[in-house]
Amino acid sequence: MTRAELKEKVWSANLDLVKHNLVILTWGNISGFDQNEGIMAIKPSGVSYGELMPDDIVIVDMKGKVIEGTLTPSSDTHTHLELYKSFDEISAVAHTHSEYATVFAQANREIPCLGTTHADYFHGSVPVTRLLTKKEAEKNYEKNTGRVIIERFSDLNPHEIPAVLVAGHGPFTWGRTPDEAVKNSVALEKVAKIAWGTLLLNQECDQIPEFLLHKHHHRRHGANAYYGQKKRSKK
Repeated sequence: MTRAELKEKVWSANLDLVKHNLVILTWGNISGFDQNEGIMAIKPSGVSYGELMPDDIVIVDMKGKVIEGTLTPSSDTHTHLELYKSFDEISAVAHTHSEYATVFAQANREIPCLGTTHADYFHGSVPVTRLLTKKEAEKNYEKNTGRVIIERFSDLNPHEIPAVLVAGHGPFTWGRTPDEAVKNSVALEKVAKIAWGTLLLNQECDQIPEFLLHKHHHRRHGANAYYGQKKRSKK
């Protein structure tokens, strides 16, 4: 993939966040990662989505140094970079402040898997990180935000649960492509809203049993997945 193609995909995915009502004003961003070249393309800081153009997308190296572009990259740049360094085979990260997911993040509460809609996308509860310490917030805040996400996934599979809630902050999702990261953000916001409503009706609601969780997740994402259409061979 050329740098121009990477920037185009990242630009388009950022606009999709607006289309799906996941961001307002300049809240949120998406990045894309080229594993072969070791570079990341990301939305510039504070630029309105209505004004954003493909050439505005900034390319940085793995240390966060700008190597292409005239604008300042997103303030969340080093959070994204930490995830690329630690989570194998992801090539896109999305960050939003979508309403219901952020409610759970601010409540410092994971999103429990209360039904099969959730299980279709996330193999278990969507976890929440710990709060950053004062020292972590004062120095290398964005890098430490990435580090508390990685810390939370020390015993979790980021491919089975491609989302996290940063306590007091908001959600991050990821995927193999910018489009996939967007879809995971859409799914995260929807299951957060459904969980919020479910818990309003029944505060004692239990999570679905593991056999049902596994069945729904694996039929879509497992080695023997059968959800959707099989790819047709070209003749």
